Amino acid sequence: MSPVAQRTEIDGVAVDELQKSFRGELVRPDDAGYDVHRRVWNGSIDRRPALIARCTGVADVRAAIRFARSQNLRVAVRGGGHSFPGLSVCDDGMLIDLGPMKGIRVDPEARTARVQAGVLLGELDRETQEFGLAVPSGVVTHTGVAGLTLGGGIGWVMRKYGLTIDQLLSVDVVTADGELVKASENENADLFWGVRGGGGNFGIVTDFEFRLVSVGPYVMAGPVFWPMEDAPEVLRFYRDWIADCPDELMTIAVQRRAPALPIVPPELVGKLVFAVTACYAGPVEEGERVLRPLKEFGSPVLDFCRPKPFLEHQSTFDPSFPHGWHYYVRSCDVAALSDEVIDIVAEHGSHITSPVTSIALWQMGGAVGRIDDGATAFNGRQAGFTFNINGNSKTADGFDAERQWARDYWSALAPHHTSVYVNFLMEEGEERVRDAYGAAKYDRLKALKRKYDPTNFFSLNQNIKPD
Repeated sequence: MSPVAQRTEIDGVAVDELQKSFRGELVRPDDAGYDVHRRVWNGSIDRRPALIARCTGVADVRAAIRFARSQNLRVAVRGGGHSFPGLSVCDDGMLIDLGPMKGIRVDPEARTARVQAGVLLGELDRETQEFGLAVPSGVVTHTGVAGLTLGGGIGWVMRKYGLTIDQLLSVDVVTADGELVKASENENADLFWGVRGGGGNFGIVTDFEFRLVSVGPYVMAGPVFWPMEDAPEVLRFYRDWIADCPDELMTIAVQRRAPALPIVPPELVGKLVFAVTACYAGPVEEGERVLRPLKEFGSPVLDFCRPKPFLEHQSTFDPSFPHGWHYYVRSCDVAALSDEVIDIVAEHGSHITSPVTSIALWQMGGAVGRIDDGATAFNGRQAGFTFNINGNSKTADGFDAERQWARDYWSALAPHHTSVYVNFLMEEGEERVRDAYGAAKYDRLKALKRKYDPTNFFSLNQNIKPD
């Protein structure tokens, strides 16, 4: 329970006074644009904050925190608003919206980038790819850099370069008492450890400094599709094929119904399909050689794996996860694709009914697993694969059934669960948050919470309680 109370009305005089020193926009329920600004990516979330503070910089963030404390308001913090459970918006309290904070500064000689908390992945990629560089990040371009990074950051080049947090050099954080602190390996190192995986529990990160890596501008990438009934055979081949693959290769296996996109033949739309989507973070010619066995296995019904700009590949999954659809996810890590796991995948994939429901099975390993597990708060570096089981619908119609399908799939995998990626959690309770970190890291994070946020002011997150 948050230590601050919820309330439905805020003193208008106090808001007017705040506006005098606030450079951004304060949006109240009766203001134009309120319904636009309160909406988040997951259309199943419908919450109405009493005040939205759209911040333009650190001064606004500090002022918003001080105001929320003075008014005893519960606070939600939004970067990109891509939280599956909608934790980036609240009912009744104050939404601190970092969306207007879009600053990006790339230094191609130093190979670094400074990025503000409202930046989206696609916006960052466009700036860094101008120099053939990138920050390792996620797979949907309208995801926020802030939330992705604070949870760890898995994506297309992680097997070559590690997680997003593994290229993080420093952060600027506004704490629960409104103080601005910097955290890095050499300054407030305990806080720097915690924000690399511990989410938004310790303050509002307003600025990120990243090390950049070489990627693109062209990569060998894209999906290859087979009929769903071929999934067991393809998965057994896939398991053997990636067993000794180079770090440059990253793959995500997908189950779904073929989407109604211009590139998909009409006769295939709506059919159950199994795909392996790949990205080779190295020379295109090498990628063509490495990926040839995948492209030639069995009888694919579609093959979109080809040389393409990295920017184009980064948006591959965008049409499958637009704003406003209803999203529900269950997730787990597994150690390996055993025959039992493959059988579960084949069975539950055959029962997909919604045209927008899917599973994504992320290949882990490579550089992610070679970094010292204790170096960051992120847990699960030794996972073999991460399941992201999406029970989705375009509207509320049928959403209950899709959520139940996702739960059933996840439950069937229960004997094989190891850890879980914190960014793929719904609101599942304290024990699941503990599962995401493991007991030792969870206790260390609780001690850090007591130091930086002893009253649990930042409670709308995958919450680590200080008590």
